[in-house]
Amino acid sequence: MRRYLLGVIGGASVLATSSFLFNPGPVFAQTHQYPVYDSAGRVQLPTGYRAWVFVGAPLTPEGLNNGKYNCNEATGCTKSNFPEYHHVYIEKKNVDAYLKTGSFPEGTVIVKELTRVLNPSNPDGSRTEPSGRGYFNGQYNGIDMSVKDGKRFAKTNGWGYFTFGHHPLPYNKTAAEQPADNCAGCHMASVAKTDMTWIQFYPQLRDRQGYQGH
Repeated sequence: MRRYLLGVIGGASVLATSSFLFNPGPVFAQTHQYPVYDSAGRVQLPTGYRAWVFVGAPLTPEGLNNGKYNCNEATGCTKSNFPEYHHVYIEKKNVDAYLKTGSFPEGTVIVKELTRVLNPSNPDGSRTEPSGRGYFNGQYNGIDMSVKDGKRFAKTNGWGYFTFGHHPLPYNKTAAEQPADNCAGCHMASVAKTDMTWIQFYPQLRDRQGYQGH
């Protein structure tokens, strides 16, 4: 029995060694390709997007506006159309392509995660912290996403727009394309010349200076 066990162990060792010798390359975790659609054409929320390249965070706080927007949301009307910080993430391969060519490749996904302004304590929506008076990130409050696909979204300049809810976590797992009047129309009217993206708000893309800085 002992000889048999030694023989089995020895054979397993030979197989393991052979496998290592004939497969010397590193083992990489399987990566996902986005976007992913279900059978109804709804897009799935990407995972790991916070590890993508962060390109900017525009903000139009309610304290500096006096309109009436988003009244269909559960939280009620807001004074600005986009009262949250917009944390914008893009996969590095697509940032690289933009830095080289000035446009995004087909299949590019841009994720915009929203955070509310942290507990306003002044009439303009700001608060005072040790660093001074200003606006600071509060709780997560939703996520939007845009996808570049010239065939699928030909009617809206090649980009489709999706929202996974404007509310605290957890977000919806899938989203249907938004009507053109909700998102694409504004992009077509305002940023059609910059690949339907608000490049002017993202200095890394706007100035095309790469990752190194100065």
